[in-house]
Amino acid sequence: MLKENSINMQIVVDSLRKKGKIFKKMQEISPKELGIRNKIKMYKATDVHGYFWAIFAVSQKSRILMKDVHKFEEIYAKLILLSEHNFKYKVVFIDAPLCSKAAKALKEVGWKIQ
Repeated sequence: MLKENSINMQIVVDSLRKKGKIFKKMQEISPKELGIRNKIKMYKATDVHGYFWAIFAVSQKSRILMKDVHKFEEIYAKLILLSEHNFKYKVVFIDAPLCSKAAKALKEVGWKIQ
């Protein structure tokens, strides 16, 4: 039996609400919609100011490495094509050990790590 991804929409919303971020609309995007097989939860959201947010939630036992950062960027590019617009904010919730180089690379390409 596969373990269900432990980061769900409620955890994402509650975490961002504590930081003062409130959304008018939030929609989960399934990996199938983007034609990928990764075990990742993705949400596109619109905040009360009308800005678009791309939110990824990753839960795994293995460490997040540089190759995963490249994978996130590829998935993000596909999400832009599907949505037909760019996102003002990119947030990734990680429930896994994170390599320091990967953390630095995520920040360099504009991801906020939660």
